[in-house]
Amino acid sequence: MSPYAPSRGASLLVLPQAPAMAPQPPFYVHLLLLLLSPSPLSPVLAQRFSAPNTTLNHLALAPGSLYVGAVNRLFQLSPELQLEAMAVTGPVLDSPDCVPFRDPAECPQARLTDNANQLLLVSGRSQELVACGQVRQGVCEKRRLGDVAELLYQAEDPGDGQFVAANTPGVTTVGLVVPGPGRDLLLVARGLAGKLSGGVPPLTVRQLAGPQPFSSEGLGRLVVGDFSDYNNSYVGAFEDGRSAYFVFRRRGARMQAEYRSYVARVCLGDASLYSYVEVPLACRGQGLVQAAFLAHGVLLGSFTSGTGGAKAALCAFPVAQLDRSMEEARQLCYTAAGRGPSGSEDAAVEYGVTSRCVTLPLDSPESYPCGDEHTPSPIAGRRPLEAEPLLLLEQPVSAVAALQADGYTMAFLGDTQGQLHKVFLNGSQGQVYYSQQVGPLGSAISPDLLVDSSGSHLYVLTAQQVDRVPVAACPQFPDCVSCLRARDPLCGWCVLQGRCTRKGECKRAAQPNQWLWSFEGGHCLHIQALQPAQHPRQEQVQVTLSVPWLPAIALDEYFHCAFGDYDSLAHVEGSHVTCVTPPHDQVPPNPPDTDHVTLLLALMFEDVVVAASSFSFYDCSAVQALHVATPCRACVGSLWRCHWCPQSSQCLAGEHCPDGERTVYSTQEVDVQERGPEACPQVEGLASPVLVPVGWESRVSLRVRNFQHFRGLSASYHCWLELLGVVHRLPASLEETTGNRGLVHCQAQQFHPSTSQRELRVPIYVTRGEAQRLDNADPLHVTLYDCTVGHPDCSHCQAANRTLGCLWCSHNQPACRYGPLCPPGAAPQLCPRPSIFSIEPQTGPPEGGLVLTILGSNLGRDFADVQNAVSVAGRPCDPDPALYQISARIVCVTSPAPSGTSGPAQVVIRGRPAGLSSQHFTYQDPILLSLSPRWGPQAGGTLLTIHGQHLQTGGNISAFVGGQPCPIQEPVCPEAIMCRTMPQTAAGKAVVRVVFGQAQRTLLSRPFLYTANPQLLAAEPSVSFRGGGRLIRVRGSGLDVVQRPLLSVWLVSNESQAESVLAWSDPSLAQPQDPDLRQSCGVPAADPQTCIQLGGGLLQCSTVCSVNSSSLLLCRSPAIPDGTQPRRVFFTLDNVHVDFISVSGGRAFLYQPNPHLAPLSREGPGHPYRLKPGNVLDVEGEGLNLGISKEEVRVLIGDGECLVKTLTLTHLYCEPPPHSPQPGNSSSSLPQFVVHMGNLRLALGPVQYEAEPTLATFPVEAQVGLGLGAALLTAAVLLLTLMYRHKSKQALRDYQKVLVQLESLETGVGDQCRKEFTDLMTEMTDLSSDLEASGIPFLDYHTYTQRVFFPGHGTCPLQAAPEGPEEEGCRATVRQGLTQLSHLLNSKLFLLTLIHTLEEQPSFSQRDRCHVASLLSLALHGKLEYLTDILRTLLGDLAAHYVDKNPKLMLRRTETMAEKLLTNWLSICLYTFLREVAGEPLYMLFRAIKYQVDKGPVDAVTGKAKRTLNDSHLLREDVEFRPLTLMVLAGPGASSGQHVPARVLDTDTITQVKEKVLDQVYKGTPFSQRPSVHTLDLEWRSGMAGHLTLSDEDLTSVTQNHWKRLNTLQHYKVPDGATVGLIPRLHHTAHTATAARSLAQSCPSGENTPMLEDSEDGEEGGIRLWHLVKATEEPEGTKPRRSSLRERDRERARAKAIPEIYLTRLLSMKGTLQKFVDDTFQAILSVNRPVPIAVRYLFDFLDELAEKHGIEDPETLHIWKTNSLLLRFWVNTLKNPQFIFDVRVSDNVDAILAVIAQTFIDSCTLSEHKVGRDSPVNKLLYAREIPRYKQMVEKYYMDIRRSSPASYQEMNSALAELSGSHTSAPHCLEALQDLYRHIHRYYDQIISALEEDPMGQKMQLACRLQQIAALVENKVTHL
Repeated sequence: MSPYAPSRGASLLVLPQAPAMAPQPPFYVHLLLLLLSPSPLSPVLAQRFSAPNTTLNHLALAPGSLYVGAVNRLFQLSPELQLEAMAVTGPVLDSPDCVPFRDPAECPQARLTDNANQLLLVSGRSQELVACGQVRQGVCEKRRLGDVAELLYQAEDPGDGQFVAANTPGVTTVGLVVPGPGRDLLLVARGLAGKLSGGVPPLTVRQLAGPQPFSSEGLGRLVVGDFSDYNNSYVGAFEDGRSAYFVFRRRGARMQAEYRSYVARVCLGDASLYSYVEVPLACRGQGLVQAAFLAHGVLLGSFTSGTGGAKAALCAFPVAQLDRSMEEARQLCYTAAGRGPSGSEDAAVEYGVTSRCVTLPLDSPESYPCGDEHTPSPIAGRRPLEAEPLLLLEQPVSAVAALQADGYTMAFLGDTQGQLHKVFLNGSQGQVYYSQQVGPLGSAISPDLLVDSSGSHLYVLTAQQVDRVPVAACPQFPDCVSCLRARDPLCGWCVLQGRCTRKGECKRAAQPNQWLWSFEGGHCLHIQALQPAQHPRQEQVQVTLSVPWLPAIALDEYFHCAFGDYDSLAHVEGSHVTCVTPPHDQVPPNPPDTDHVTLLLALMFEDVVVAASSFSFYDCSAVQALHVATPCRACVGSLWRCHWCPQSSQCLAGEHCPDGERTVYSTQEVDVQERGPEACPQVEGLASPVLVPVGWESRVSLRVRNFQHFRGLSASYHCWLELLGVVHRLPASLEETTGNRGLVHCQAQQFHPSTSQRELRVPIYVTRGEAQRLDNADPLHVTLYDCTVGHPDCSHCQAANRTLGCLWCSHNQPACRYGPLCPPGAAPQLCPRPSIFSIEPQTGPPEGGLVLTILGSNLGRDFADVQNAVSVAGRPCDPDPALYQISARIVCVTSPAPSGTSGPAQVVIRGRPAGLSSQHFTYQDPILLSLSPRWGPQAGGTLLTIHGQHLQTGGNISAFVGGQPCPIQEPVCPEAIMCRTMPQTAAGKAVVRVVFGQAQRTLLSRPFLYTANPQLLAAEPSVSFRGGGRLIRVRGSGLDVVQRPLLSVWLVSNESQAESVLAWSDPSLAQPQDPDLRQSCGVPAADPQTCIQLGGGLLQCSTVCSVNSSSLLLCRSPAIPDGTQPRRVFFTLDNVHVDFISVSGGRAFLYQPNPHLAPLSREGPGHPYRLKPGNVLDVEGEGLNLGISKEEVRVLIGDGECLVKTLTLTHLYCEPPPHSPQPGNSSSSLPQFVVHMGNLRLALGPVQYEAEPTLATFPVEAQVGLGLGAALLTAAVLLLTLMYRHKSKQALRDYQKVLVQLESLETGVGDQCRKEFTDLMTEMTDLSSDLEASGIPFLDYHTYTQRVFFPGHGTCPLQAAPEGPEEEGCRATVRQGLTQLSHLLNSKLFLLTLIHTLEEQPSFSQRDRCHVASLLSLALHGKLEYLTDILRTLLGDLAAHYVDKNPKLMLRRTETMAEKLLTNWLSICLYTFLREVAGEPLYMLFRAIKYQVDKGPVDAVTGKAKRTLNDSHLLREDVEFRPLTLMVLAGPGASSGQHVPARVLDTDTITQVKEKVLDQVYKGTPFSQRPSVHTLDLEWRSGMAGHLTLSDEDLTSVTQNHWKRLNTLQHYKVPDGATVGLIPRLHHTAHTATAARSLAQSCPSGENTPMLEDSEDGEEGGIRLWHLVKATEEPEGTKPRRSSLRERDRERARAKAIPEIYLTRLLSMKGTLQKFVDDTFQAILSVNRPVPIAVRYLFDFLDELAEKHGIEDPETLHIWKTNSLLLRFWVNTLKNPQFIFDVRVSDNVDAILAVIAQTFIDSCTLSEHKVGRDSPVNKLLYAREIPRYKQMVEKYYMDIRRSSPASYQEMNSALAELSGSHTSAPHCLEALQDLYRHIHRYYDQIISALEEDPMGQKMQLACRLQQIAALVENKVTHL
């Protein structure tokens, strides 16, 4: 059978997984279609389609085909559910956090994701199937209806306008394909899904054809103000030819918290959704709608029930009533502003849009039946449409469908348990008339419950299968009774057609009694009476049938009777029908072993059975043949009228026997003497004994009766015995006695059966003559018995039944024989002595009472023989009669005896010698000495060991702890008993007691202590590799009482997951197991098995935890085998079982795949890796930190350890030992590199240390000798040749030396980069953990806008002047004027005139332009849509200006207000993107730079640093420094408290130290909230009294030659680990400190003034300050007048060598920061996340400008986009992190950010990046990266261009949301006040410009400005 074939069960064939988005069906699909064609099923039975390894989601129906949308599959089925075609749709490499991508590198978090089908629709006009999945943000595809494997359309690079379905499987998507004029449109409704789909409206109109199918561009969208307020959950979508209806649940606006049910309506021809109206639905007394169906003018809805017992309710809403309710809402919102007659708001515009209900003419609803642009939308009625429940159900309903047929309405309800309910809707009531289980139990029926086009079948979908169920299964009812009993309103019994049919299928249904319907009290036709009911087969007879309600037929029609195959014409008179039986030769023969044949007597019309009954034809001779043992009794006692003829031995059906023979009549005869079985001649029973001995001649006699029938007739009699299958005949004689009784005597006979049996039952009967068998009244038999069988010894023989006459015969071979067969004197009176084979047990307690078992022979013939005859070790033993077995077993109870008593068991039978056992029984006293452990948990489960002596006493040993039994663990040893404690109700002491038989021993001195059960509180970590071995720390209480704590995991194999899950339903199959460690006495316990097999296919793997303390357990995670999946992880604490998830804060324990590490050597693991001393080892791999932390990883090189510095997902960095360690084993000459991760041991190959390069020393003497030798040799050969060769070799040596130096330089830079990067990653990891607690210090929105809008202001630019009391009266007037100015700015003409006029003024500087643009940005902040419109106009004018000149120069500089407005607009729109996306990598870059700079010395005077990217800020001298760690007292002035470590350098000045200390102490605090470094002093504390205040300059400062050096920690000789504290600076007044802090908090500039920058501070009295190096630029008067030539040459040479020597520092810094630079650029230029709509909108606008002005040069457009976004916004952001974060940016950090920003600028140009030897160092640093960054920029532009355009509606919606998010713009009135100052400055020019404009004159703009001036003039500063 095909795996996708119709079937009655699920198929087991598993298909291989499909590749990601395979466009064509794989070969195996075609193979399945060809080879696995299913056989058609009966149309009456439900047909089924199931697909293995997938979940079915949706159904769609088209003429001739059914389509199934499933996870990763689309199926095309025939109407009979035969597979026709299939398409593979997944799994797909995808992530819900990424927009659709082509290159997987664009979405690093992408994983292979299953593609669930979210929407499946049929477009009939275009013959296309629309399928939308959850992946790729819910995009759709089109496939051909004739073959779904053929893909017609799939968007290669879809934009967000093509995101259709919800990208989360649990969020419903519904839709409709509606016909439009010349095209089909797609209506889609969906709920709110993930982050990326937040901008997709809940209801959209989309195009199905055109260049961008599924796009909603230009079509209607239900715009929602805030998606979280309106989270619509859609139930269904329907259409009735005129309108589309959507049923859904949602929460109301902010004021309405509860959810309600709604139905919405849209005109089918309304592509703009102007006609959208919704009203609430209410099923009275019930909950929310769950499923719905629209059909036949009624909307059926299933609701959650509000009543007690029921779970669901069904309500019906007439569509006409629904439309009336919607029209009322539309009428009120069109014409009455939404107010009803009572004045209440009965209709409103919903979904948070700006539209409102209006007052239009009263005929507006009729004039605009589907709305228009000017009509309000979307409309929501407030009054719910209510209905009474038709029906209540016990299960929640998940699907509804309906059908109208034969004038009745039927509803079909699918519930959440897989049942289909058929409901008859009769008026206001609904009645369930049939329920059937369609889907698997517990599997909900999908809402896609479809009725086929003919109305005859339903398609029922569950997650596992599709079923085709008949709507009315009338044919499945074979008879009238079942048809009417079903009470199916569609079914009735068509009498003359003889089948259950729908009414329309019965031709005479209109005539009475022709179509019987259960709802009209119809009764099935039946034969009420039948006379006669049976008859002998040899005779014909006339039969009369009584049939009520027989329908009338035409005169030319007739009924007939059918006796089986024999037809007989029927004569009808009313309800009586007469027929004639068939002749005997046409009656069928009797079935085998029967005496009659029963035929169906059917009253028929044509070939249809109208009514039927059974009629029997019997045969009396067959009765005799069937009952051989009792022929006469069976004959006369049968159901039939049969008589017995004794003499002829015949059973006849006539009146009597022939020829005057005496007759025994049937029981059914009356008034007859000799009738019934008791009158038959018969044998009554045995007259002789039933027991007959074997081998002895015996005679059998039998009692007989009623032999008078044979009187006077001569005959012989015979006895017949059946002996083991062989019949023996014995002659017999008849002896008559009194009356009709007599005796039959059988001839005497010896019997010898072929097999020996103790007793053998032998049947016996009597015949008259040879063949005439006489009846046995009861079954008769005699019993043959054999004394030799079953009596093996004398006692058994004598114990035999006395009536048998058996004796123990000792003649020849002793045996038990029948008495007469034993010779006289050979039968002794007494039996031999007893024999004892064994006794058990062989030890017992002195108290006795032990049950002892003795096995042997001749142990008495009955219990009386042994009652007082048993002793053990000389002590009586009392036998138990219940357990005694004759001669073979005695069970007795021992008597008390002193300990040490020993002896055999003895049995003495009367008159016979005693029998003794060879084994001895010993009395021994068991002693309990101690127990371990002494305590355990109250829950039990402790394995208790009881120590003692003689504990192996007796055979029945049991232990108790307190009142609870303690089950003993076998075996019991002489010195130890182990048992497991049971749960105890209360904690406390319990006495240990051991019972040995009836004796018990207690351990009173050492009771067992039950403690409170251990409690687990926390467990971490909660993840491990599959290899296990990770240390899990478990915290709790009372853990030290646990004897053997375990951490266990239940596993199920991948192949048997389903079976094992089902098996868990039986708790006995899957209980936590703690396997007992079986052991033998004296043998140590075996190691526990790591994994054991449980029931139900489960595997349990465990590890034993170690108890660290009463509050801490240390467990290692169990290793789990491959091919298994964890199902439960739990702790076993003796009898306490705790799930891991319950103690880990709800985090389930997760097993990650084992890590993979690449070999160290690229040549393979067998080749050694060459390691240079001092290098950091970088090991690459995959999944390295998924299941372990760096502190847990141990790396060994031989016997030395490589310290792990950093562990990332793909890299492990460790610092190897400085010298080569010894190999770990002797077999290898090189140490092996081995990584230990828990249980995992990963060997990555040998390591070979390279020797340090050493310069060979050449002795001077050797050089002199070589020189003399060379001179002599030169004299002997040609001088020129030797000189040439000498020069050549010298050059080669020099070249090789240079290569060695370059290699050393490269190696040094690489090693330094690795070390620095390792340290930096460690620091960043710590920073990430800090940020989780404190968060990134983002500036609030108001501060952000001020810093961006007014970047040059160190203080707040917009501060209201303080008011005096006398100015209070002016305030209202000024405010009124500024408010009017705000309104006037809303005039586009005024605003554009104002801008153009100001820009035309020569004195209006560039700074003024930027200032006014920022003021306008603040003033119009609440109207961002309007500001955007102004910006579009200004940019359009700017483009027209530059097109005539050089278009590439546009937006290059900020020359007009348009450029500054654009910068501000981008800053507003991208603030959210900064916080959510780009902020984190930018902040991490800033912190990484700061950390790297602080690690090296920084000159406090010149600002130069050792670690930088900017060569102008590079400290070029080698400065020796040493890192120190200071312990800072956290509280100012505290002598003792928490110490915070702070990393500093000994070369740091005191101010630098204070800055670093503040960074550490206040690391989670924003910079503006920290105290200033100038308000605190640093105090060094040593001991209790040693306090020293440190400062940059004091009396101890060193001054030489007018140079004073700033004090450092090195100057004060502060040691490593010293304790310091920050104390308030004394000479600063409190007012100054407070003012400084207040200033920093209110208007922080974020900029840093370099320390000691002021020359006045640095050169007081001619003294110059220096820190690390002295400044080279010296004043003219202080320069030395002469300098030696050698010094000047040395200085010049050093200056020339600086770039080459110190370039390595720049390279090292660049390599260390590279990852963070890449992350920042990637965040800015990546489209993996949705590109902000503002960027798309801006780029689309620039594209429009280029197209409008005919600019086709792509470089020009590239420059515009770069100038507008990347250079105008992102470069500014990169260079000024203080605009975004509350941080301090030092000069050195700023210089490095400038280099990175310049690199970003270089990456945005299209020109080729060329570098040469004269290029700046900054460009040389990133020469290799800039081409890659260029590609990122170009790809960014290309991806945005390919994405769907940002519509004006989308942008306005986003801007409205932005305006609402920041409603109170910062300092709005102050901005208007400042703006008026500029207006006042050019007042006359502005008035003139307004008066010259004709439109301005009409709008009286100049007049309005004059009014404003009158209010504000002379009061500008008094707000």
